Amino acid sequence: MLTNILEVSNLYVSYENSRKTPFEKKTKTQVLKDVSFTMEKGEILGLVGESGSGKSTLARAILNMIPYEGTINRLDSNFQMVFQDPYGSLNPSKKLGWILEEPLRLKGGYTPEERQEKVLAMLKMVGLDEKFIDRYPSQLSGGQRQRVCIASALMLEPSLLITDEPVSALDVTIQAQILELFEKIHEEMGLSILFISHDLRVVYHTCDRVMIMKDGRLVEMGPVDEVYFNHKHPYTGELLKAAGIGEV
Repeated sequence: MLTNILEVSNLYVSYENSRKTPFEKKTKTQVLKDVSFTMEKGEILGLVGESGSGKSTLARAILNMIPYEGTINRLDSNFQMVFQDPYGSLNPSKKLGWILEEPLRLKGGYTPEERQEKVLAMLKMVGLDEKFIDRYPSQLSGGQRQRVCIASALMLEPSLLITDEPVSALDVTIQAQILELFEKIHEEMGLSILFISHDLRVVYHTCDRVMIMKDGRLVEMGPVDEVYFNHKHPYTGELLKAAGIGEV
């Protein structure tokens, strides 16, 4: 029996526009419009759309980082996120050992020895040697930094990992390595992953199902084969054509 880990119903998000003068009325821009979907435990669900379509806003609403209207039913409270920019996601003044221990310190309940042991185990999980605990982020390559960001997100053993364009800032060879890492942690940790991307080829080879977002609305969703080769919405066809996808 399949069990949902996330249920989103009739979700709306609006941002207040800044006023040019004190006498101007405040206006709002609606970013998400009546978004509804469910996500099953253990699946990798893709979210595709052009820049500005609302993908990152949806991720932040799910993580309760921004106000919203509607219902987000998180059937497990332990959700974590891997952001797009591995360069801006790590504290440059701290060594990696400190960075990776920080989630455990904030949660509490761990001895220093237990924290250290968990850090070393997570470094091994993401393919980094234990010597990295004494390095600063500036001493790492882009791919290594993203591995550390993934390790940091996994420290509290989340049930759902939200990845916001996690490979777009990396070159093609490193992209492939990070995608293999996501497959590994998905299999070994039983993680559910919401995989946000604009790259339809990556989504096809990575995800079980995919959602297509346009102007803050979900216009199509379903298994990747069905959406890619039997799509119903013309916008999906436009995206596939723009990506040069006839046969994936």
